[in-house]
Amino acid sequence: MRDRGGRRAVAAALAGALGALALVPSPAAAHGLVQRADLPIPEEWFIGAAAVVLVVSFVGLAVLWPSARMERHGWRPLPGVGKALGSRAVEIVCGLIGVALLAVTVWAGYAGQQGPQDNLAPTFVLVIVWVGLVFASVLLGDVFRALSPWRAAGRATGWLLARLGRAPRHREYPEWLGRWPAAAALLVFTWVELASGWGEHPANLVTYVVVYSALTWIAMAIYGVETWNRNGEGFAVYYNLFARLSIFETRDRVLGVRIPLGGLPGLAREPGTVAMVAVMIGTVTFDGFSQGTTWRDLSTGLNDDWVSLGLGFDQAARVTSTLGLLAGVAVVASFYALGIAGARSVGGDYGAERLRRGFVHSLVPIAMVYVAAHYLTYFLFQGQAIAYLASDPIGKGWDLFGTASAAIDYSIISQEGTWFVQVAFVVIGHVAALILAHDRALALYGQAKLAVRSQYWMLGVMVGFTTLALWLLKQANA
Repeated sequence: MRDRGGRRAVAAALAGALGALALVPSPAAAHGLVQRADLPIPEEWFIGAAAVVLVVSFVGLAVLWPSARMERHGWRPLPGVGKALGSRAVEIVCGLIGVALLAVTVWAGYAGQQGPQDNLAPTFVLVIVWVGLVFASVLLGDVFRALSPWRAAGRATGWLLARLGRAPRHREYPEWLGRWPAAAALLVFTWVELASGWGEHPANLVTYVVVYSALTWIAMAIYGVETWNRNGEGFAVYYNLFARLSIFETRDRVLGVRIPLGGLPGLAREPGTVAMVAVMIGTVTFDGFSQGTTWRDLSTGLNDDWVSLGLGFDQAARVTSTLGLLAGVAVVASFYALGIAGARSVGGDYGAERLRRGFVHSLVPIAMVYVAAHYLTYFLFQGQAIAYLASDPIGKGWDLFGTASAAIDYSIISQEGTWFVQVAFVVIGHVAALILAHDRALALYGQAKLAVRSQYWMLGVMVGFTTLALWLLKQANA
């Protein structure tokens, strides 16, 4: 009965957010490849209306959600197909596909034309994998775990060595290390994407992929494939966090279903998890900010300063972007720390570290909607390029699958439709974050009144993130 009540409560809260959203005025904007139409009202009004939706949702939770319902979520296997879809055979096939795609990507990056529009590698890595797997993880569960070429190759190597009687001995993974390696790996990749300029050069991009692959397999050899995949492999941890939003979960090689958001309350509170989520949100924050006029004006001045100190223009731009990227992560981490400090002030005798780890899972929906809103049109439009690049992966005029003449259809979503979807992502995601934080507060404090008081500060954090998300969209589309 608890599971049914939790499912109804989640559905009611999200439905309420959608209902309130319907009352919000409808400006037309699109982030990415579509230019914004003129807004019928000032953007500040729209941001204020979104904040009101969150406040109304907070009040509704305080009144209608008096006890924790999500800490122990239910799970049931999919009848008929659950065992088949979670079987070892399916996992092996998916792993082989992942290894093959990695090999093709590296080959294309080195052997193909070195323009991003004529080479499979940049589109596959930066659009299909980096963005597309976020959506796939939310919809289908932890698909990257099955497709990961690093996990598949590591497991295959371990199996082969065991058959030869040379099973490797692994070191114990340090508890203090937690998810810090994954956070560092994610930060480095976003630096490659956003600050290095390598994304425009296929050979440079796949060189990063090759180096990362080697380091990952070395770490797996030291600590074990599953241990490193769970803690240190940046992409595995990244997509697993998003997969916890999904209704699908595999247990003991059986695919089953759970309530929406049900995978997040059980997130292990390992060291480095807060840093991981701060990188997830902060890097997208910088990416959005960097597309606006404010950053262009600021970065121009900074670049001139670096050039005056003797750096080349490209080096100066790289240093400026690196500082901006780190600043984005720092701002998000500081914002969250402020909310935790406020929650700690209401009582309950909980230390700041316990509260930081206890509520960090509530930020994952925010990370998701930042990605979804910011990269929506990028994925919808640039992702279509994979059709012709699959037929001609190295720009030699091939037509392997008969799709080399495919074109990008920019009419699949309108400016108005894009804006509505972006705003729906932002508002619903932040309402989901409120639900998770409210439910955790009830479980942690044990008193509804104290739990609600603690969430005044978290409401401020959520309103702040919502305002920031919409302001970034405004900046990017200015």
